[in-house]
Amino acid sequence: MDNLKMAELLFGSIDKTPEDYEAMYPKRQLPEGARVTRFAPSPTGFLHFGSLFAAFIAAKTAGNDGVFYLRIEDTDKKREVENGVIGMVNGLKDFGIVPDEGALNETDESGDYGPYTQSRRNHIYHAYVKSLVERGLAYPCFMTEGEIAGVREAQEKDKELPGIYGKYAKYRDITVDEAKARIENGDEYVVRLKSPGKPDGRIAFKDEVKGKVEMPENILDIVLLKKDGTPTYHFAHAVDDHLMHTTHVTRGDEWLSSVPIHLQLFYVLGFKAPKYAHISPIMKEDAETGGKRKLSKRKDPEAAVSFYAEAGYPAGAVNEYLMTIANSNYEDWRRANKDESIDKFGFMLSKMSKAGALFDMIKLHDISKTYISTMNTEEVFDAVTAWSAEYDSELNSLIMRDTDYAKSIFSIERGNKKPRKDIGKWSEVKDYIAYFYDELFDGVLGWAENVADEDKKAILTAYLEKYDHTAPQEEWFPTVQVLAEELGFAKSPKDYKADPDAYKGHAGDVAGVIRVAVTGRLNTPDLYSIMQTLGNDKVRERINTAIEKI
Repeated sequence: MDNLKMAELLFGSIDKTPEDYEAMYPKRQLPEGARVTRFAPSPTGFLHFGSLFAAFIAAKTAGNDGVFYLRIEDTDKKREVENGVIGMVNGLKDFGIVPDEGALNETDESGDYGPYTQSRRNHIYHAYVKSLVERGLAYPCFMTEGEIAGVREAQEKDKELPGIYGKYAKYRDITVDEAKARIENGDEYVVRLKSPGKPDGRIAFKDEVKGKVEMPENILDIVLLKKDGTPTYHFAHAVDDHLMHTTHVTRGDEWLSSVPIHLQLFYVLGFKAPKYAHISPIMKEDAETGGKRKLSKRKDPEAAVSFYAEAGYPAGAVNEYLMTIANSNYEDWRRANKDESIDKFGFMLSKMSKAGALFDMIKLHDISKTYISTMNTEEVFDAVTAWSAEYDSELNSLIMRDTDYAKSIFSIERGNKKPRKDIGKWSEVKDYIAYFYDELFDGVLGWAENVADEDKKAILTAYLEKYDHTAPQEEWFPTVQVLAEELGFAKSPKDYKADPDAYKGHAGDVAGVIRVAVTGRLNTPDLYSIMQTLGNDKVRERINTAIEKI
């Protein structure tokens, strides 16, 4: 009876019961074995690469048959930043991670299991805490900050477990009359769990990443509701994961030590606990120490997800990289299934690194080069257009001035059996296409050193006489070979190697001179295709200009 009176004293305005909310949030109608996962960030700053990885893992764990939702855990209002939610949503969207339901921005949501923002769910949390008080499993605690500090000091002195429990739980058995008098006096209080844990108790559970874990049972009377009535993370996540029917909680392994508290909360609330998968942090080699450390918001620009969007790494390429650090067997699968969707890969939590994957920017860039090389012309054009519209207005205006011309540039050597891998991110495109636009072409000619200036001039002068813009591709290099022989160069590298003293070089050197005159570079995609794209007049203009500069 006293428990009921205490519950009414603390939560007299709460008229709904846990049973009411169980009815409001019925079991999801999903296929047998389908998984429900969530990404549950706090809107306290930019989206971290580690958070992107966690969201990626949660989405892959849900798979195609399950549900992946976005929940906003905003109970810590002091650390919240303006537009933090939309920043999270857009950051995920930039890399193709779109939740099936949940928060869409600061005000809007989608789905039947909301609100998906914790600050809008206080009435729900209060109903469940009221139920715990009615059952004698929670109580109001009026300890002041000074009293708690004194307890902590005594525990440190006696080398005891820090926290409020046992003899330190001053208000564990407070009467209704005393609580009422203190409340009427204006005394502040929190609501604590009356932990059923035993000092020598142990719990064991299977972590989906770490395997079997055994830990001491929780004996702390943890706070369920703070002084302002908002829930703690521990309590809110238990209620939310139950009502939203989360089956798998994927989160950073800094939360591993909290599992005894969380399993105890599920137990006292009468809920079935979800499966936990604690992900090791992404590590980085520290140039200063030679060791490894966590990817740092303060030290590493690549820690911010915005870094990848601004650099222009395609979402698909970043996802490919994320999967390589998620499951070590992915790279072998990708080599054997070059054209398959990443969604066909059988991702497994149990194959994740227990120690933490190592971040490798060079590897990401290589993966991105391979990924972009497999994209078709339209995909590249659309991606570059979208990226440059936001991050490079000059590039965007050049591309949009003549879209057919731009597409013809991106189509060069695209779709081959062995496509070139010249572009690793969209911010590299401007340099890649610079010689196609007079506004970007600096006119600097990167000549090879093995051809004398008089030979360069002779090659270019003779080539202008032979150059036929309408000739088919199969005639282009034979024409260069004839020109090479006429000017004292070997027809092929093989002939040159057989008797190098007999020649000035070989036909490849001759082609290189033409290449530099037209593009300024020794290394480019197929030169015939480049000249076809530039057009007869521009090719002749470039060659004549090069002759004048020699």
